[in-house]
Amino acid sequence: MRVLGSAVLTMEFFVMGFALLLAKNSHSGYALLVGGLIALLLLLNAGIMKRRVGWVIGSILQVALVWYGVVVTTMFFLGGLFALLWVSAFFIGRRGEEISASRRAPSSTESRVGEKKRD
Repeated sequence: MRVLGSAVLTMEFFVMGFALLLAKNSHSGYALLVGGLIALLLLLNAGIMKRRVGWVIGSILQVALVWYGVVVTTMFFLGGLFALLWVSAFFIGRRGEEISASRRAPSSTESRVGEKKRD
């Protein structure tokens, strides 16, 4: 879950950087400052995905990414696409962690078999 979320945030950082390149000639410094702040927060948030607050901040940043479509219209589409990837990373990652945990934890029959072998 954490790895997928971090990957989505890192990809969004690069997309935001390209959006800033598109916006640099036709928009104000304030729009560029806000876009740079969003990009920086995306990259920093990829590092705190171990904690629950990382997912909360990441979700807020998804809204900000879509909102940046006011400045660069393409970001409405790309932000929505990445928001779907974000939700997918959450649910697919959670399922993957459940499968991984079930493989690591021995079942009750396996532990009984192991006990018989020791005797």
